[in-house]
Amino acid sequence: MAVHSTPARRARAGAVAAIAVGALTLGACAGEEPAASTAEGDDASYGEISVQYSWIKNEEFAGEFYADENGYYDEAGFDEVVGISGPDTGVAKLLSGTVEVALSDAASIGAAIAEQEAPLKIIGATFQKNPFTILSLAEGADISSPEDMVGKTIGVQDSNASVFAALLKANDIDESEVTVVPVDFDPTPLMNEEVDGFMAYLTNEALTVELAGYDVTNLAYAENGVPYVAETFSVTDQYLAENRDLLKAFLTAEIKGWTDVFTEPADDTVALVEKYYSAAASESEDGLEAVFGALDPEKTAMGLEAEKELISTSETEANGLFTISEELQQETVDSLAAAGWDVSTDELFDTSIIDEIYAEQPDLVDYLP
Repeated sequence: MAVHSTPARRARAGAVAAIAVGALTLGACAGEEPAASTAEGDDASYGEISVQYSWIKNEEFAGEFYADENGYYDEAGFDEVVGISGPDTGVAKLLSGTVEVALSDAASIGAAIAEQEAPLKIIGATFQKNPFTILSLAEGADISSPEDMVGKTIGVQDSNASVFAALLKANDIDESEVTVVPVDFDPTPLMNEEVDGFMAYLTNEALTVELAGYDVTNLAYAENGVPYVAETFSVTDQYLAENRDLLKAFLTAEIKGWTDVFTEPADDTVALVEKYYSAAASESEDGLEAVFGALDPEKTAMGLEAEKELISTSETEANGLFTISEELQQETVDSLAAAGWDVSTDELFDTSIIDEIYAEQPDLVDYLP
């Protein structure tokens, strides 16, 4: 069974990843300046914008694929929305002006603000819960609580060391009580019982091990003291100040696209993801399929269901997709502080646009079938 994401190093929570697998144009090429709005509402014309994806074009961007496929970007006034494959946190590209929007995460954006005083803001978040987990075998170490990590050997990627340290700190576990072993994102060391636990993604490596025939136990970060948002819509302060109408139109199209993920048949969504993945593979100069393999429909379907658990919460059901409550904003900055990144909620977040969208279009709140 082909696995499409395990073999590569996935450096989302740290510095910008070095791997680039090319860009799939949702219509055209990246790098052009977006056109100014020519009118209000439906008559607006925003030209072209570029959006940096945090990972390769798989199910994590199903909402973006629907927004393109079903014409929501067109309706919003965009000539083209260029989706650029990762892995990439988008921080460097945002600051250089190479892209207008990045689908990043609170750790990457928060670290840039805290360490570099980067003028960045998160204006919405697809994942209300981050996908990090300590993965273990149910018939092995079976790590079901933070205390179960004490005395155990945990495989942690170098790029995720700070976030793992935050998990220990949040649960009053001294680093000396756990043996950390450097690993890549391939969970083979866990399956070979070379480590007791493995830092993984609920939407990725956890599924890989399960599909390999193992019963697994997940210790989700978001439920064990380290809740922070991920797949965040992130922009520079200047771009936010100068392009509020554009971003409002863009986020509205995104809401519609992600609503389709929840309302359309799962098989249709898997087929759509396969279409965009295949297109990206055919355009990639770096051998996308050679690195990640052919897309596995079964894992894609499982990934979509796992993502929905991270996207949809009681708060999004009440307030709408991408909203970030004041409580979750504070929990996010507290989580980052535990990892050594001190940033205030005002420095990290500006949810005024997403809040304005739902105030004007309350019907968009209802994304569930």
